[in-house]
Amino acid sequence: MDAKSLERLELNKILSAAAKYCVTSRGGDVLRSVAPSDDLAEVRERLKTTAECDVLLFSYGIGKIEYFDDVTGLLKRAEKGSALSCGELLKVCALMRSARSAFVSISGTGEDIVNMRRLSDRLYFDSALEEDITEKILSDDALADTASDALYTVRLKIRSLNERIRAKLSEYITGKNAEYLQDSIVTIRNDRYVIPVKAEHKNRVRGLVHDRSQTGATFFIEPEYVLELNNELMALTCDEREEEERILKSLSARVGALAPRLIADEEALFEIDACLARAEYAYGLKCVCPEVNARGEISIIKGRHPLIDKNTVVPVTIELGKDYNFLLLSGANTGGKTVTLKMCGLFCLMAACGLFVPAADGTRLSVFSNVFCDVGDSQSIEESLSTFSSHITNVISICREADGKSLVLIDELGGGTNPDEGQAIAKAVVKRLIDCGARGIVTTHFTPLKEFAYTVKGMENASMEFDSATLKPLYSIKIGMPGASNALLIARRLGMDEDMLADATGYLSDDARKLENVVRRAEESRVAADEKLREAEAAQKEWSEKLKEVDAQIAALGAEREKLNRNARLESRRIVAQRAARAEELLGEMEDIFRKEEVTEADLIRARTLKNKIDDAVFDEEQGAKRSTSYLPATADTLKVGLSVYVKKTQSKGIVTSYYKGKDEAEVTCGSIKMHCKLSDLMITGEPEKVEKKVKFVKKLPKDAPLLEINVLGMTVPEAIYEVDNFIDRAVTDNLEEIKVIHGVGTGKLKNAIRQHLLRHKNVESFRAGKYGEGEQGVTFIRLK
Repeated sequence: MDAKSLERLELNKILSAAAKYCVTSRGGDVLRSVAPSDDLAEVRERLKTTAECDVLLFSYGIGKIEYFDDVTGLLKRAEKGSALSCGELLKVCALMRSARSAFVSISGTGEDIVNMRRLSDRLYFDSALEEDITEKILSDDALADTASDALYTVRLKIRSLNERIRAKLSEYITGKNAEYLQDSIVTIRNDRYVIPVKAEHKNRVRGLVHDRSQTGATFFIEPEYVLELNNELMALTCDEREEEERILKSLSARVGALAPRLIADEEALFEIDACLARAEYAYGLKCVCPEVNARGEISIIKGRHPLIDKNTVVPVTIELGKDYNFLLLSGANTGGKTVTLKMCGLFCLMAACGLFVPAADGTRLSVFSNVFCDVGDSQSIEESLSTFSSHITNVISICREADGKSLVLIDELGGGTNPDEGQAIAKAVVKRLIDCGARGIVTTHFTPLKEFAYTVKGMENASMEFDSATLKPLYSIKIGMPGASNALLIARRLGMDEDMLADATGYLSDDARKLENVVRRAEESRVAADEKLREAEAAQKEWSEKLKEVDAQIAALGAEREKLNRNARLESRRIVAQRAARAEELLGEMEDIFRKEEVTEADLIRARTLKNKIDDAVFDEEQGAKRSTSYLPATADTLKVGLSVYVKKTQSKGIVTSYYKGKDEAEVTCGSIKMHCKLSDLMITGEPEKVEKKVKFVKKLPKDAPLLEINVLGMTVPEAIYEVDNFIDRAVTDNLEEIKVIHGVGTGKLKNAIRQHLLRHKNVESFRAGKYGEGEQGVTFIRLK
């Protein structure tokens, strides 16, 4: 790959940004040093590895590798026989622990993890050595007492001896010689216990002088009666040191024997760290895994340049390499041409490095053997090159090296010199690159070059859209149409005087003015047409969603209707079975009567009574369906206190006890229940005395025709709770599955009280509010256990 082109496309910044997600510094170095591959199989394997890391991190929930220091130097020292310190052995232990953790985590995944498992299989770890180092070494400078039996014995003796020496010195401090001491303390000088003695009394204390204070007022003397104990302590301390060195040397020897494998572990872990960082970087930028090919086809869908803030960047869609190999990109300044050009090349390089790209699903990229880029001002003072000279030098080099497997990206081809000569050179360069089979993008403001693109096979015009109304770029690409530069319009927006703009317009050639006007008008028409298309698509989407909602409601209503029909069928079968069982029971009793050898008058009366019961049951069944049709609707003129009425909602009869004309409501007493009903819910059945004959008939309803709902509108909370409890008990007795309570909405007090009561009811399995068309929050459906 061309190194200068990689730098111009800023691949190094992308790799550095991804390397920040690495746990180890060496892992970051591995990621920053990745070079784009031109081998399709290798690129696919790299992308597959990144995809596996994404699954490991965000599906399996596996953490990143555990941190460890670079211990290559320590391992080489141990391999040569050098003894490592406690801190150095702990660093080696951290490496082995990281290797073990990574191996166990990755090897425990499914069959979809292949490349990362192959990488983790390279890891080696010694659990026994890791455990020994962890147990024997407490910190960077301390070994555990239990590191060996000998060390434990020595340290036990040292502690015991320390206590004896302190005890003896304490006797001296608290005894008659205490007046000779500067302080009543025991201290240590040269690893030996001493006491601070006043200078004037130093000859009164027999022993060795080890030190003197800076003022000379205190001498630190080791009394002779603890001299032997201190000597013994020094000997034990030497034994302790030798045992510690022996333990560290033993552990170091074991580490040295494994040094080559542990160094290989480091390299494998650094590579795993880099792979996981690639996946985490992709997750942070909301990247996708692109499809890669070697045919030179590029299709970027809603691509975002990764170095621009994701909250401000405008996604761009661009295609190349299928129907045409070269794209001539034109349009207004600051419209995003250069960013789009660099994004196209950068995405191909990112994929070649195994990185996902910030775009939408379906993005396709190609693997190129080389990517050439000439972007920006490359003027060189040291080499005495002007902007144009540097530009042409790069273009010449590109033309010489480009081939059918190259991607060429040139910004403002032929710029920086005489426009006529510049556009002529641009035409020749583009013709050469197309002939050699290269793919690429060229940006330009040259009108002749836009015309040239229509005449050359394999090249297509494209434009960055520009809103002429607001004089602002739209950062979107349209293939097949060149874009106007809109330099004069932009100059007006930036504040150029009108007289200067008029002069500039006059200096334009007629052909240039006409072409710019045609291109601008075509662009405005296209933008307007696209806006209409977007509006039409939005309207179609909105109506499609509404149609789905309607279909869903129809399906829900159909399901509810089927449910009601099913419940009705079940209830009908239950009633028929109940009536049939009752009829069979009565017939059985009649048969028993007539089986007697002698039938008495009483038996005949009994038989006649049984027959009347059967007739009553049939009468109740037939009249239950007709009763509401034989009644008169209640109106303000016909309804009076004392009339017998039929309540449609509760399917019961009652007597009007009060009538409220202003509200069109009446208070009806049904047995022991009082309820407030709308006139539309009442049917007049006759005078009160007629009701008395049918009271028994009404009372049979709960037994023979179970009620499916109850109306508690207008009741107080205690009254409503009482009626609901009775209603639930009757429903349980009648084997009903679901019942309904009508309580209305109002202030919500009655509704909330009933639902709170249902939460604790032993016969209630669940309850819900009504759906659309069922009464919604004004009713509660109860499913019984």
